[in-house]
Amino acid sequence: MAAPALILFGVFAVIPLLGVVFLSLTSWDGLGTPTWVGFGNWPKAFADPLTYNALRLTLLVMVVSWIVQTPLSLLLGVFTAGHQKYRTVLSVLYFVPLLLSSAAIAIAFKALLDPTFGLGSIKGLGILAQNWLGDPVLALATVIFVIAWQFVPFHTLLFAAGVRQIPASMYEASTLDGAGRFQQFWYITLPQLKHTLITSTTLILIGSLTYFDLIFVLTQGGPGTATRVLALDMYLRGFRSYNMGVASVIAVILAVVGVGLAVLLSRLSGSNRMTSQREGA
Repeated sequence: MAAPALILFGVFAVIPLLGVVFLSLTSWDGLGTPTWVGFGNWPKAFADPLTYNALRLTLLVMVVSWIVQTPLSLLLGVFTAGHQKYRTVLSVLYFVPLLLSSAAIAIAFKALLDPTFGLGSIKGLGILAQNWLGDPVLALATVIFVIAWQFVPFHTLLFAAGVRQIPASMYEASTLDGAGRFQQFWYITLPQLKHTLITSTTLILIGSLTYFDLIFVLTQGGPGTATRVLALDMYLRGFRSYNMGVASVIAVILAVVGVGLAVLLSRLSGSNRMTSQREGA
């Protein structure tokens, strides 16, 4: 019964990945016939400072995205897990950003953050008239903020679903023992959300390796190379510099890092013991 899924995975994942590995061993401009160069592209990629800069930025975006998104998603998830009607309405509103395309979000924020015609031009909001996308530090911070704005709703939904699976009897028993809200959150909610936290962390870290369209539309990797992450660097090398060989090397690096992170998180979390902790109420 797993055959259809395995066939689809092989056709759309394994075969393209093998094709990228093959291209990483060739010299190709995207038009002519690939020329076999063996591992010649790999030293070129690792000798280029742009590669290390892109890798550094990717890791920075990955770590900061987790630091920003996880606490916000956790708190919002716990909040929206309540059964009050107003929380249901807020849950729907929180989910709206996830329905929009990354390109549309980038275009909207690019217009809103324009120092001349954006929010900063409104009376009383002059503090927002900053060169958000022109300053290297502000540009990277803006990218991370927009990414969080788009994806926090998804992780909020994960945590809300996790909280609703926690038996109400656990909270009732702790209340009888005199536990307060904070103690219930720390000793009941957080431990029970262990597996949800692992899933959310994996999606955030692996997803950070694939940010391309939002950054491309928002900054195109600029100013300079301030937001040129690996995925964008791969595109620019392949389709702007017509160096498909080195671009494929970066693609392989992204795949290896992604798989490595997924396996590492799975091992650290004890994937062989990831069974349901308790039945939900």
